[in-house]
Amino acid sequence: MNEQTRIELEAAAFRSLVQHLRQRSDVQNIDLMNTAGFCRNCLARWYREAAATRGLSVPDPEAREMVYGMPYDEWKTKYNTEATPKQKEGFAKAPKHDHDHKH
Repeated sequence: MNEQTRIELEAAAFRSLVQHLRQRSDVQNIDLMNTAGFCRNCLARWYREAAATRGLSVPDPEAREMVYGMPYDEWKTKYNTEATPKQKEGFAKAPKHDHDHKH
């Protein structure tokens, strides 16, 4: 497989992941963090960081909108729920990351 084909396949897989997360608005970010160690905000941050390595500036709200399919505040209003004590407990026990998470 040549490099361009690999890049195109990886980009297609990324788009599929983003689409899947948009369709599964019932899955809260804290659930993703507790089970997979990443969430939609992480994905947006990775996108923003990848852009920065190429000299491009992608503001956080723009990166999050790309992942959420709408402005982050709109998504939170529509889909975010208060974390349960069990979710908070799981998050507290999860390995810590080098960035802040607000769920």
